[in-house]
Amino acid sequence: MSATLPVNDAGAATPARRSPARRLLMAAGVIALVAAAAYGVRWWTVGRFIQGTDDAYLQADSMTVAPKVSGYVAEVLVGDNQTVAVGQPLVRLDSRQYTAALEQSNATVAARRADILRGEAELAQQQASIGQARAQLDGAVSNEAHALAQVKRYEPLAVTGAETDERVADLRNTARQASATRAADAAALQVAERQVANLQAQIQQAHAQLDASLAAADQSKLDTDDTLVRSTIAGRVGDRTVRVGQYVQPGTRLMTIVPVQDVYLTANFKETQIGLMRVGQPATIRIDALPGADLHGTVDSFSPGTGSQFALLPAQNATGNFTKIVQRVPVKIRIAAGPETRKVLLPGLSVNVDVDTRSARDTAQRIERENGRG
Repeated sequence: MSATLPVNDAGAATPARRSPARRLLMAAGVIALVAAAAYGVRWWTVGRFIQGTDDAYLQADSMTVAPKVSGYVAEVLVGDNQTVAVGQPLVRLDSRQYTAALEQSNATVAARRADILRGEAELAQQQASIGQARAQLDGAVSNEAHALAQVKRYEPLAVTGAETDERVADLRNTARQASATRAADAAALQVAERQVANLQAQIQQAHAQLDASLAAADQSKLDTDDTLVRSTIAGRVGDRTVRVGQYVQPGTRLMTIVPVQDVYLTANFKETQIGLMRVGQPATIRIDALPGADLHGTVDSFSPGTGSQFALLPAQNATGNFTKIVQRVPVKIRIAAGPETRKVLLPGLSVNVDVDTRSARDTAQRIERENGRG
């Protein structure tokens, strides 16, 4: 029995109505086409300029706490994971030996200052002695002149017989004694004057010894102060290994201060991704410890070399078994986050980061034009 087509009032056959499922499929196709077109437009204008990586971790410029002097730990002043401020005491070493050395240095300084005072007193006394020797020389010169004048006066009288030869001989002897006394006083004056230079040299030496003693005292003071180890940055205590009674030497690691308030991001991008990256470009940051929260940041700087360049054992590529591996470049990114968010940002946390390189589109176009001309 054959099927019959529906007929209209005029008796002519009409096509079957389209089913609802077919209309839904056509609508879905149109929507998919529009969505694909929208996605394509967005990828062309935005998506192709977004460079992302999951090889990224939070970091902080931690400070290793180590003493400058050796000694036994007398007291540990902070606990594990404690927040500390700049200059806060962390560890105190036994300072008795350094205090004794400081007192000895101060005593040496006092002795050197006493040497200077003694030298200055001796110099003043020597100046007085010089004055006395000069006065004695002046008296000896006068006596010598008088004695010589007496000899000249009595020698003619002895020739005429008015004075005896013995008298003239005594006068001559007195004149010779006066000359000898004058020469001795002159020599004594020279010795006294030369002694001044010697005393001045001794005073200068005492000043030099005083400077050396002051330097030693300053060093002793520094050593005494260094027995109290302080924090040079603000942060939180981590990896605390120091214990009371432990003997430590300069450079011994006691603990680490982590500046958690200054955490930043180091993202390792492939070398094929950094062509359009520039300092100042915005970044979207997703931290595993904060699911569903997107943070924002800014590209701060680029490493001067790939990670392999700073490896402990860098690969030697000049060999016959070379295999090309895509290198990664560490990129430092500053994080813009409030104080409450930073409380959960810890160095070592894993991060996914996307960098928007659209600001370098003009640069990319210039590079393409240059390559096209080349």
